[in-house]
Amino acid sequence: MNKKLISILSVFSLCVSMTACSNKSDNTSKESTSSRTNASTATNENATTLLSQSSEEVETIEDIDTYIKLIDNNTTVDGSGIKVDGNIITINTAGTYSISGKLSDGQIIVNTDKEKKTYILLDGVDITCKNSSPIQILSSKKTVFALGENSENKITDSESYDESENNPDAAIFSKEDLTFIGNGSLEVNANYDKGIVSKDDLMIESGKISVKSVGDGIKGKDSVVVRGGTLTIDSGGDGIQAYNAEEEDKGYVSLEGGTIKITADQDGVQAETNLLIAGGNIEISTGGGSANSSNKDGWGQWGGQQPVRPGEPIQNNTSTENTEDSTSAKAIKASSIIQLDDGKINIDSSDDSIHSNDKLLINNGEIEISSGDDGLHADAELEINGGILNINKSYEGIEGTDITINDGNIHVVASDDGLNAAGGADGSSTNGRPGQNGMQSTTSGTASINGGYLVIDADGDGLDANGNFTITGGTAIVNGHTNGGNGALDYDGEFNMSGGTLIAAGSLGMVQTPSSSSKLNTINISLTSQEANTLIRVESEEDDDVVTFAPTKIYSSVVICTSNIKSNETYKVYIGGSCSGEEKDGLYSGGSYTKGSEVGSSKISEVITNITQDGASSNDNRTQPGKGGGGRGNGMTLPNQPDNNESTQPNNNDSMESI
Repeated sequence: MNKKLISILSVFSLCVSMTACSNKSDNTSKESTSSRTNASTATNENATTLLSQSSEEVETIEDIDTYIKLIDNNTTVDGSGIKVDGNIITINTAGTYSISGKLSDGQIIVNTDKEKKTYILLDGVDITCKNSSPIQILSSKKTVFALGENSENKITDSESYDESENNPDAAIFSKEDLTFIGNGSLEVNANYDKGIVSKDDLMIESGKISVKSVGDGIKGKDSVVVRGGTLTIDSGGDGIQAYNAEEEDKGYVSLEGGTIKITADQDGVQAETNLLIAGGNIEISTGGGSANSSNKDGWGQWGGQQPVRPGEPIQNNTSTENTEDSTSAKAIKASSIIQLDDGKINIDSSDDSIHSNDKLLINNGEIEISSGDDGLHADAELEINGGILNINKSYEGIEGTDITINDGNIHVVASDDGLNAAGGADGSSTNGRPGQNGMQSTTSGTASINGGYLVIDADGDGLDANGNFTITGGTAIVNGHTNGGNGALDYDGEFNMSGGTLIAAGSLGMVQTPSSSSKLNTINISLTSQEANTLIRVESEEDDDVVTFAPTKIYSSVVICTSNIKSNETYKVYIGGSCSGEEKDGLYSGGSYTKGSEVGSSKISEVITNITQDGASSNDNRTQPGKGGGGRGNGMTLPNQPDNNESTQPNNNDSMESI
């Protein structure tokens, strides 16, 4: 027969703490390259790279040694290394095998030399087993399944397994390294528990693979790596999971290419250590999606219960192999670092969409999120260095202890805080909700915006830091809460601006501005209640545009800080009117402005300048002010306080009420 070559790219180690796959060599030809990072990350000067690919391996399946034709109770073998016992076919010798045909109740067992690899071409198989795993790998250095060109392959188990010393729990179960390559298709129907399991490393290089399982879909103890192909998972447990929590360099997941669609009752992708996404087109839905959100009764109970093992009591879907003590329905979750370098990611999750128990890095990619709880969450540092991020629905949008935004195009919609450094003094992350994050409110949480473009629509606080907030560059636009119980800005330390642009609209009850220690000047505007999309305009004495903005909600406060506000210059504020310029997220550029009503004007003589419309006060809200979320920093302005800045208000005998 002509030589069949099926080429694959096989990452077998990742640097830093993603080095779980060991460098195993044999006589199979391979090519290795030096350490490399994802191309999009390498071109991003802001990228922080803690996890990266370190080498590649190219494998080929060469001449077939033995052909196996599956037929119920009449399987034929052309070659050696095989034992046939009824419908149980055991591969005893490492080599290259081709399997085709059908078994209505049988098994393929691999039990070969642990120092040699076994290659199996699945060339149109349909295997069902009624009392155990249809495919079991008990011993082999690595088993490589190649899906034959245009072949259709199907593996199905039953709802119960007989007791076995090997304790299989998946339709395809391996105690050794397991790799899938080729261009055919594989359908796995796991009616007992899991779909595909490796007790070592599990790698998918190519092929069209679909898994439907009552438990976890794809599970590798030491690692799960997906580099290509089309992967579809519908699971009653987690979609993809790596679960080795005992060794720091194992228990990782790396998604580097291909098309992945996961529908999971519990977590979409879970890594017990690190999780890298370097490319691919990824779609994840968990826990019934964001419609099953954290504000609903019974939220936090996902996925029902694990299938009952023989002789075991019914219990929740947890495992001693997993460090999590309770179930969750997060889309992307890791106990250590999550690093997103590239790819298109679409998430609809009941629980957090992207959640790290340690550090979360976003360097690039296109990310769409709809979350029933937090959009992004990190227990420690959360850093965004680039990419397009749209959080279209969330409880809290971006949450971490220390948050840094260096670049990126970011839009956030949140029913509570938009950006929250350290959990928020309102206790929103620790209020007893089932499945909630364990983050505790502290006074040390910090937030820094050094670049990028950030737009927030929040029903709680817009930008919230329990410590200091710093802006050195970029643009931040906030549409905050419409009553007095929350603020567009909320910080407990200092809020210093030395660059960039801040526009924060909301209610009057809990107004904070950048601190007086800032290097940029701030205009704090207090108004009577204005309808959504009513223009607010700040311009120079020469009618040059400083800011023309239309908040998306009812508002009575607008805080503007930008380098365009110059000391010793006079600025005028208008409400209403119209603008012919180009609009983006309510902010206008260019064009001409048809004047509305003048609110007032002021000469900039201090860092913070207050301009107040006649009749405006902090109590002029459509709902009563609440208690507020956390202490106020020295940038807070209170009603009816005298202001030293020179300011005027039309039609009010040059007098004004400052706040």
